[in-house]
Amino acid sequence: MIAEPMTVLTDYALAGVTGWLAFALYRSREGRRSRSFWTLAFAALALAALLGGTWHGFAARLPESAVILVWKATVLSVGIASFGMLAGSAAAAATSAGMEKALLAIAAAKLALYSAWMLFHSEYVYVIADTGFALAVVAALHAGSAFRRRDSASPWILAGVGASLAAAGVQASGFDLHRHFNHNDLYHVIQIGAMLLFYAGAGRL
Repeated sequence: MIAEPMTVLTDYALAGVTGWLAFALYRSREGRRSRSFWTLAFAALALAALLGGTWHGFAARLPESAVILVWKATVLSVGIASFGMLAGSAAAAATSAGMEKALLAIAAAKLALYSAWMLFHSEYVYVIADTGFALAVVAALHAGSAFRRRDSASPWILAGVGASLAAAGVQASGFDLHRHFNHNDLYHVIQIGAMLLFYAGAGRL
């Protein structure tokens, strides 16, 4: 029996959509470093959703060591995704080469510290903190870029940040539409919309 069938279904749907977007962005990256980083972010998020769905649905049927391995791989994949988003936005929206290098160094250091910490911790609050920090920096970079250059990518990426925050709010609230469609399921559906917005922005970088 699958423990949380709708959560598994929506997580796998998020994985499928995000994986397809990663492939589409990879094909259109044309050597642009910012798009390459965003492609990494999409691919890592697709893997995280796939692993997360597996954890939600089949943890009770897996050996304890496998459950731990799946969860660790899930949270580490989310960390790689937040690194890719931050690095991709730094490569596209930083105001100078020095600022870009500094932000890339921060993104790499953040990933290293987060990964080391999560090897020995499992609480989801650390995943939220890491992703929240990355999204805050991404939003600041693209808000500045939209104001300075009126570029076409930044509004889409800012919309993606907004949708992601809305999704996180739904998940944190515990709001359930139905006993067979809970807050995690709704979070996944909203996050699919967020990924489509991010893709529209990343493709214009």
